[in-house]
Amino acid sequence: MKHFVTKLIIFILLCSTIITYFPKTISADTESIKDEMKKYVENIFLIKSKSILTEDLDSIHSLYDTSTRNGQWAYEYEERKVKYINNWAQKQGIKLTSIIPKIVFRKTNVGEKVCSFYILCNTEYNYIYPDEPLKVNRCKIGTYHSFQLTKKDGEWIITKEWYTDPFADSLQLENIKVDSIKEYIKSQPARDFSNLDKRRISAIEYAKKYCGAASTEDTKFKYNKDYRDFNPEGGDCANFASQILHEGGKFKKNASWNYDKGSPSASWVNADKFTSYWLYSGRASLIAKGNYEKVYKDSYKLLPGDFVAYEKKGDITHISVVSGADSKGYTLVTCHNTDRCDVPWDLGWSDKKMKFWLIRVHF
Repeated sequence: MKHFVTKLIIFILLCSTIITYFPKTISADTESIKDEMKKYVENIFLIKSKSILTEDLDSIHSLYDTSTRNGQWAYEYEERKVKYINNWAQKQGIKLTSIIPKIVFRKTNVGEKVCSFYILCNTEYNYIYPDEPLKVNRCKIGTYHSFQLTKKDGEWIITKEWYTDPFADSLQLENIKVDSIKEYIKSQPARDFSNLDKRRISAIEYAKKYCGAASTEDTKFKYNKDYRDFNPEGGDCANFASQILHEGGKFKKNASWNYDKGSPSASWVNADKFTSYWLYSGRASLIAKGNYEKVYKDSYKLLPGDFVAYEKKGDITHISVVSGADSKGYTLVTCHNTDRCDVPWDLGWSDKKMKFWLIRVHF
């Protein structure tokens, strides 16, 4: 009997060890596979970034399953983006020197045949003007990607990819290379903002801190939690511009322009009404309005804390706040949806049908 009891105790202990050991082993294996797939995804974004610099479309074509409708659509979108960015760079007279994507995984679901991810991609674009090769200009664009990989013939390929792209409003653009524009931009000097009003400086500090996916890692790429994120309801650009001017620029709220416990007035959160309020309240005035060729020279008058309104088909659909200028004095903007930090004001908005409102804010 004692021998039986001893065997029984040993059996129970053995079972207990197996039960406690195997979940850890399985979990460890799962985490290892997740880490491997994350590295694979990071490499995909590196390849896509490099393809913009080299204009090598073959390198990204192999990433997509173009035999499916979603895969073909995703590839064609990337193809147009590569062409647009390089077309814009030629118009601008700049040379892209590096594109550095930083990937933050928000959700990861790994299977044997299908893996899906929800990703934040913080991409830094570095560029120079050829006559000033030592002056590197940096801007950041943040995007959120819903991403699916499927294993086919032993290889992982992209079968679905969706994201709100910062270049979407320009991908149908015809060739925009205009030598006269390039020469004008090239001839401009750097701009001195050392004597800016303190309220303008404070507004830009706020903008850069809370520009979400385009911000820095120490901010955790988040918006200000004191305000609702209106992206799911149509867009957060005017809401963010209002925050910048109120929280940073110290403009007081009033009956017409207001945000109270998650409830904004139309002029606080709607791009068209936001622009109308600032112009007709006397808190701002119009510098210039029209298509790119009409207003690009006037854009050099913009100061940090001013804003640009983007009109599409007769309706203002976007607001960006001016946050600085590059080494040739070209105006840079910061905004939400898609998230941008110190990005050239027309990059992604160069469609010939787009009209720009350049607005001076009276601090």
